[in-house]
Amino acid sequence: MKCRVIAVLGTRPEAIKLALVIDQLRRRSDEFDTAVIHTGQHRTMLDNALQLFKIKPDFDLDVMRPNQTLNSLTVRVLDTVENACRRFEPNMMLVQGDTTTAFASALAAYYSKIPVGHVEAGLRSHDIYNPFPEEANRRCVSVLTGIHFAPTALSRDKLLAEGVPNEQIVVTGNTVVDTLRALSNAPHSWENTPLQNIPTEGYRLILVTSHRRESLGADQEHMCLALKDLVAKHPDIRVIYPVHMNPNVRSTVNAILENTERIHLTEPLDYITFVSLLKKCFLVLTDSGGIQEEAPTFGKPVLVLRRVTERPEASMFGMSKIIGMSRESIVNETSALLTNQDTYLDMSEGDNPYGDGRASERIVEAVSRWFQGKTPLLDASQEFKLPPRSEQRRRKTDSVEIPVAAAAKAGGH
Repeated sequence: MKCRVIAVLGTRPEAIKLALVIDQLRRRSDEFDTAVIHTGQHRTMLDNALQLFKIKPDFDLDVMRPNQTLNSLTVRVLDTVENACRRFEPNMMLVQGDTTTAFASALAAYYSKIPVGHVEAGLRSHDIYNPFPEEANRRCVSVLTGIHFAPTALSRDKLLAEGVPNEQIVVTGNTVVDTLRALSNAPHSWENTPLQNIPTEGYRLILVTSHRRESLGADQEHMCLALKDLVAKHPDIRVIYPVHMNPNVRSTVNAILENTERIHLTEPLDYITFVSLLKKCFLVLTDSGGIQEEAPTFGKPVLVLRRVTERPEASMFGMSKIIGMSRESIVNETSALLTNQDTYLDMSEGDNPYGDGRASERIVEAVSRWFQGKTPLLDASQEFKLPPRSEQRRRKTDSVEIPVAAAAKAGGH
């Protein structure tokens, strides 16, 4: 008898992080019947990701409505996912991360007594309003989960501290590293993308993303003003800011930054174009959790535009730094990376502490063993191990698109 697995995704990050898990399940078709639910929480951006990974959903629920509230979105996901589960009758549901889709789908599975496997389990900020609503979502999912696929040992420790039995936790690494490795060598051109007319020769590119609900308003304004300060202070940089579709983000960003020299506001990028930009940029300013995990793959320093992060591994390894959203902090911390070669190199060294490219394999093997009643779900020797920082102190100057020495032209040393 095959194990029937249903994977639920509603946003682009969920598709990016579940794509290779779904691929691994389908490669083992002698063991698994696999179905994919597309809730449609983020329609356009998710559809682009599904096309990239050649994933055709078995259930397209189309829950998105204009100006929807979290309450109404949760209710629609809960109801429609339950109906899909009745039709497919899975042995296990896989959900990813901390979205409303993940939370409501896990709740629907629980009500239907379907075991839940939570991919990217155990992340915690310990503040249910920061990030909002993601911190509460992932904590609620943990209560409903049968197998916790923790990306790192630190995530496992968070779950253990909450009373989750060790035998229900598998340390896998983060699946986004699998995806990045699969895409990193794919040829790509910026032609016919929002980046095609941006001059890059002789400039260091700063990639900016900011869209968190808790940053809307004054914090977003401070960040935008800091970007204006930075381009005035450093004539050899260009800021590329793919602006989130949220109208509350767009209104603030456009009002302050539109038509500012060397600040390029673009439409959201498809994922392969985003990966290409991440590889090419000099450093990253972001409030995104996912980019904190992605950037270390390419040796890109990350300045985190938040007060707390549930992904502390990169900062523990010196590859990212939490700087908040104050105008002064953003300008000072970014300038330090632009003008000090040693500071930059120290943050751009080492292996990605979030994964080694084998997370999807580990997840599928653990599900297989779970279905067969085998223990442990994965031998400890097969789990992802955080690489020691001492082994990471390897120079990655070849990953810098424009040499750090160019900082000297802007007054660096």
